[in-house]
Amino acid sequence: MADETKKRVVVVGAGVIGASIAFELQRRGREVTLIDKGEPGRGTSFGNMASIALDFAAGSGPSTWKKIPGWLLDPEGPVWLRPSYAAKMLPWFLRFLAAGRPSRLREIEDAGMSLSLRALADLREMLQAIGASELLTEEGCLAIYETEAEFTADRGHLAMMQRYGLEFEVLSNGAIQYHEPALSPAIAKAVLLPDNKSVRDPYKLVVKLADAALAAGATFVSGTVRNIERKGDGSVVVLLDNGSRVEAASVVLAAGVHTRSLAAKLGEPIPLETERGYHTQIMKPGISMRYSVIWPHRAFMVTPTAGGIRVGGNVELAGLDAAPDFRRPRVLVRHAQRVLPGLKVEEATEWMGHRPALPDTIPIISPSSKMPGVFYATGHGHLGLTYAATTARLIGDMVSRAKPSVDMTPFRIDRY
Repeated sequence: MADETKKRVVVVGAGVIGASIAFELQRRGREVTLIDKGEPGRGTSFGNMASIALDFAAGSGPSTWKKIPGWLLDPEGPVWLRPSYAAKMLPWFLRFLAAGRPSRLREIEDAGMSLSLRALADLREMLQAIGASELLTEEGCLAIYETEAEFTADRGHLAMMQRYGLEFEVLSNGAIQYHEPALSPAIAKAVLLPDNKSVRDPYKLVVKLADAALAAGATFVSGTVRNIERKGDGSVVVLLDNGSRVEAASVVLAAGVHTRSLAAKLGEPIPLETERGYHTQIMKPGISMRYSVIWPHRAFMVTPTAGGIRVGGNVELAGLDAAPDFRRPRVLVRHAQRVLPGLKVEEATEWMGHRPALPDTIPIISPSSKMPGVFYATGHGHLGLTYAATTARLIGDMVSRAKPSVDMTPFRIDRY
């Protein structure tokens, strides 16, 4: 392997995961080439809900199974499956059900929480390293429950948080409005999650990470990766659609749901689907908010971020190619106005992105099982921003052949 290739690492994908990994590897002394078909942070990471959500929740399980039929039949429910995509979703959905078995559920929670319990500290350290500590708020999140029945239905999640030592405080009556005056007095209960912070501008965070990596010597290449090959000398070659080639000692695939097609070409298909998420960014909301707010029953959030208030969440299962259905974000705004009566929708924009979702909820953070020198960092679902700094550290350890501080067995690519 040529000397100039020995320290080079190619990172494919310049969202929050890829940009975090590029920065981490560059500061560990690697020569990083970051590749993306667009500008850093302009993909799925642009429109996330800016939430650092430490209270990991497995997607599947008996309580979820009971809700699925009602969700799918409710045109304003938190999950919407386009009929034309149902047959393609069936294999993924069967794996999703299998992940909810009680014996498997605890394993998944242990794995998710092994990342969550270090995520905030890792993020703070990374922000300090790039000189952007101000992007992280010091306020927490309020989970709200319109009725006592909604609160009772979420008791299992609260018990899970207690089991892993996460702090929370149950609020009722006037205490809810004391913390967040914009909320409706009709809300029966709220849970304050003090360590679930938010980011003041998630797009700006990705840009700062990429800029910090570039300032430290990384390079950025605009293009679409077509394939990856391994040479006889042990180096890895990344082939781009425009015919160019980049040789490196290692390659990290962090291209979100687009990692699926590259993995398949390497002979290790992964059940990676897109959970399409929507947001409405409101620049003149008519209210101010101290906390981000999540409504578990409706599966969406309202977050003060990017200079306004963002309303988003929910899940649409329709694949990569279907046109956006902007009825979805308008439903979320109506729900938000129900619990935030003063919320206005002025100077608003709508957006749709593709969360990379695996059926067992936990990401793939793993060396390839087929090609030495290739690593995966994908499938973070709703927790890409939360896990970005931690994922970067773990990939940094793998590439450097250091022992990660987390048991990486649950996150291996060949677990399916």
